[in-house]
Formats: sequence, C-alpha cells, structure tokens
Amino acid sequence: MFAQIKLTECYFYYFAHMQNLLVKMKRFIIAYLLTSGMVATLIAQSVKDMPALIPRPVNMQLKEGIFKLTPNVKITYNDEAALQISTLLMERLQKATGWQLKAQKSVGGSGIILQINRIPDDKIGNEGYYLKVSPSAVQISANQPAGLFYGIQTLLQLLPTAIESNTPTYANWYIPAVEITDYPRFTWRGIMLDVSRHFFTKEEVKRYIDQIARLKFNTLHWHLTDDNGWRIEIKSLPKLTEIGAWRVERHGYFNMRKDPQPGEPATYGGYYTHEDIREIVAYAQARYVTIVPEIDVPGHSMAALAAYPELSCTQQKVYVNPGTAFSEWYGNGTFKMLVDNTLNPADEKVYEFLDKVFTEVAMLFPGEYIHAGGDECYKGYWANDARCQALMKQLKTRHVEDLQGYFMSRVEKIIRSKGKKMIGWDEILEGGVSTEVAIMSWRGMKGGIEAAREGHRVVMSPTTYAYLDYQQGEASIEPPVYAALRAKKVYSFEPVPPDTDPQYIMGVQGNVWTEQIPHFRQLEYMTYPRAWALAEVAWSPREGKNWHHFATRMEKHFARASVAGINYAKSVYDAIVQTEQKNNKLTVLMATEIPDLHIYYTIDGSMPDNHSPRYGKPFELPEGPITLRVITYRGNQPIGRLITLPLSELEKRAGKDDRSLLD
Repeated sequence: MFAQIKLTECYFYYFAHMQNLLVKMKRFIIAYLLTSGMVATLIAQSVKDMPALIPRPVNMQLKEGIFKLTPNVKITYNDEAALQISTLLMERLQKATGWQLKAQKSVGGSGIILQINRIPDDKIGNEGYYLKVSPSAVQISANQPAGLFYGIQTLLQLLPTAIESNTPTYANWYIPAVEITDYPRFTWRGIMLDVSRHFFTKEEVKRYIDQIARLKFNTLHWHLTDDNGWRIEIKSLPKLTEIGAWRVERHGYFNMRKDPQPGEPATYGGYYTHEDIREIVAYAQARYVTIVPEIDVPGHSMAALAAYPELSCTQQKVYVNPGTAFSEWYGNGTFKMLVDNTLNPADEKVYEFLDKVFTEVAMLFPGEYIHAGGDECYKGYWANDARCQALMKQLKTRHVEDLQGYFMSRVEKIIRSKGKKMIGWDEILEGGVSTEVAIMSWRGMKGGIEAAREGHRVVMSPTTYAYLDYQQGEASIEPPVYAALRAKKVYSFEPVPPDTDPQYIMGVQGNVWTEQIPHFRQLEYMTYPRAWALAEVAWSPREGKNWHHFATRMEKHFARASVAGINYAKSVYDAIVQTEQKNNKLTVLMATEIPDLHIYYTIDGSMPDNHSPRYGKPFELPEGPITLRVITYRGNQPIGRLITLPLSELEKRAGKDDRSLLD
C-alpha cells in the first residue's frame, strides 16, 4: 500500500521529506501502518538506502521486498538479439561475485529475464526499457537490444557497491524491489575525447567507452587529428602517421613549451591502425556507443602539414606541435597564427588529399556522421595568397572569411559521396553550409540557436556547461587551466533554449580536450563527476531536476568509482571563495556545492578547523597583509581541502567569478 505509492521524477525529494508527510497523514493510516508491520519496510527505504541511480530514471516505484542474487540464478533471454546483452551482464556479475553464472534462451520463469518486446511499446522508443524487480525475478523488457543494455546498467546500480569490483568479493547481493519506466530525453548523448594533444592506447579508449556507456552515453566523438598529432592510419597517405603521428617529447604547461631543436627526434605519439579502429568500433557497438570520428580541417592541420607541407598556402616546413605557443589571442575571440596551420582552400590537391582521407575514414566507421571540424581557422595566410585571391575573384566574394564556406561545402560533398553526413563546429555556419549539415555549438548557445532556426540539427556543447577539461574547483589547488566549470553548473545546463524548436536539438555533448591531461588517470579525474551530471542532463526529464538530490547520489557514486578503480575529483567538497569591493572594503563571500557542509576560516595566520570562525554571511576583511585560510567540514570531520589565499589573490578575484555558484 503505502510502500507502493507511485514515485515521480522527484522520488528522492519525497523520501527526504518523509517525516513531514507522516505528520500530515490521517491517524487511521498511521494506525494501519503500525498494525501491519510496514513501518520496518518504510525505515528500510530511508533516504540513506535509496538507490543512487545516475542518470535519474523517468519514473520509479519502490515495492516491498528484495531479490536475492545467488550462484544458482539464471539469466534468460527470449530473442537471439539479446544474447550479447546477456553475456555482458553475466560477465559483469561473474567478475564481482566469482560465481559461474549461466545465460540461456528461454521464455518466462524466474531469475534475471531479458525480453525483447514482440509488440513495440511506443512510450519507451528504441533506447528505453522497463525494469521490474520482485522477490522472485528481475525482468527487463525493451523494444530493442539498446534498451536492454541500458536496463542492465540501471540494474547494476541497484546492486551493492561491491558489484563494481574487478575481482571476486563478498557482499550481500540484494536488489531492492522496484518498477522502473525509463527512456532518454535526447538521441545524441555524447562525450568527445581528444587523442591528438595526448595519445591514449587502444585499451584505454576501450576502458573509457565502458565507463561512458555505463552512464547511458551513446556517442564517442573521437577527435583524431589536430596540430599536435595525426592519430588515424590512412594507408593511401602513409606520411600522415610516419611523420604526423609523432612529436618531440615535452613536459609542462601547454603553450609554454620549448620549440623542437635541430635534429631532435620525434618520439612521443602514436596512432590507431585500421585493425585497431575496427576493434574499438566493434567494442563500442557492443555497448551501443557510436563513434563519430573527427578530421579537423581546414585549421588545426599542422600535423597533416608536417607530413605534406605543400598543402598550405605558405608551403613552409612545419613540425608536429609539442605544445609550443604559435598563436596570439586578443581576448575578444580574435587571434593570429604565427605559423600556418591551415589547408589551402584554392588548391585542388587539398581536396584530392581529403577525398583519400575521408574514403578510408568512412570505410572504418559505420556511423551516420563524420565530424569535419571547421573551428578556429585563421584566414591571414589565405588573405595574402595569390591563389586564394584569384578564387575569391572567381567566386565574386570580397571577404576572405567566405572562403571557409566554400571549403566546407566542398568537404561536405566529399563526405556525402562516401554515404555519410557531415557535422562540424559552429564556425561553419559563418560561410553558409546546407541544412543537411549538423552543427555542434561550442561557442556558447548562440550558434546552436541560429543553426536550429535555419533548420540544422544541433548538438549543444557550449564551453559554459560542457567543457570537461576546464578547472572544476578552487583555482589555487587544481591543476591550472584557463577557465573553470563546476559540477553544479554542468548539472544546471538546459540544452533547449527558450523559443527554440526542440525537434532540431539532437542532444548534448561534453568535450574533453587534453592539452593539460597527460595520462588516463587525469582523464578520469577531469571527466568525473561532471560527466555524471551531464549524463543526467542528456538522459533524464527536465522536470524534477534538483542539484541537492543529485549531489546525494553523486556521493554514493564516489564510493562505487573507488571500488571500480576509477579516478574522480572531489572538488565539490571544497569551499567556493569569491570577493567583491564595497565602499573601498574587500568583502569575502563563500559557499559550497554540497549543501550540508560547514565552512570554517581564519585570517589570523592560524590553521582552520571546526573550532575556528564558521562562515555564515559575507564579511569585510580588515586592513593588513591578511591571508585567508578555509576548510570545509561535514559534522566533526574535515572533508574539503585546505584553501590558502593571500590578500593579493583575494583582490584579483573581486567581481570576476560566477555569482550563480553562491546561490
């Protein structure tokens, strides 16, 4: 009865306020609960024990009882299309439990039952599922295998944290009785991985695919080429990997590194062979992840030009860039390239080159789209090139900027000739491309809004919400990056702007550029927990979003990630410290992303603890060479990192930070 009351998208909120609801209930219902023995059930379903599901399902009802997983439990499926899903689930369960479970084709019965619907259910579409757990059986049904796959991801999150172990471990393998109806909000739920700035091995890419698939992301945008490395074998153009895949090894902050020296060997890098790519693509397909390859042109092409310098306007010899500064940025979005890193739009050999590239790319990737880049293309070398000037005259255009439109239109035709569709960064709108081209909006939401109004399909991936390589916490203790993005702000992302037709918004994507990400552990650190927040933006209904409730589930996923050996950032536990100038006085404002933390601070040179002043409201700093020290506590235990900020840093922060984080 009471335990079976339907929970909507706000079911977490419901249990958080259970005491208030009980007070308001009529006495005869309370009496019934007391006499029926259901109080124990209610206590067992407390907030602490609620399933920490990410992303949040469309609808969930808690039921009475549990399903006990034992070594004798069988996994059955009703259709050969579900065999692969059954095998993946069996392997995951066996890894953590150590049991030799079995999967077999059967109809009905008990145990774990995977069913492809004989009559499709329009409500859940191609990626949705129904999950019903009772004391006798676990049943997942879906219209398509993808839905079954997402259903087992939810099932795994219903199991104890020990299920994340990669070696056999002991646990009480209980699954709470629930009924879940679930399906995604968006069809494109993506993560972009940049392997040009730093190369990741085949096994690391596969591990990353595993991780994002568990969160119901269905797209890996693979940034394979840039100034810093060409990572895909093109058999018809062998120099791309013989030369373009390798650079001199450098350490330290990107854009501050030393230029290659004469005769210095290029030893850092790597690339993926055709065989590697086929293996990775098949691995992704088995987890319902589509890989969208990116060949970034006409800018960001220095690695290609290191191999084939004749394809640029200057035709100068260049090297694969190891992270040295070769551009000047002017703070208003404009920039100048000190070295030519662009393909020549007036050279027919460039299009012959690209035809060879996209022929092999299309052959290797079965997905619908190929990403052609189009971002941050510097036109200065085009403006001074005689062939480009002649092309502009032929096209009857007076602006060199229009040459990119011409270039991208040619690229679109090449990609279309391979049976694929083109997608590119929002700059490609500026020169005009057909509405058949999809747009990925990264420079805020503006490009996506304009593209949707023109009839383009759009993936929203703005820096303001979706750049997962940005700093995610206190700048003085996080690795340096030029911009910041906290998990709370990622979670606040609404991909469909007002007055925009949602039919044109395909979905959302988080981007992980790797200039400051030298290895896989740091890749994980920058991805999580922000990708958990983005997964909920991409999958879950807009209604019912609540940061506080998500934060509770996020913290439970910290424990799961630790068991799985996945690195993640705990920056959400650190205080947010901002300042503002008022009446020639510096005022300190502080907050936390996690709601139940207390902030303690000192300005007297001592180390803060929970006996120091506790922050309650903004305060003015007295005059003097003050150093502010801040730490967060939960109860009597420190939980955040110590933040130490001298007066000079506090003065720099005045009025510069995002006030929304203080809400």
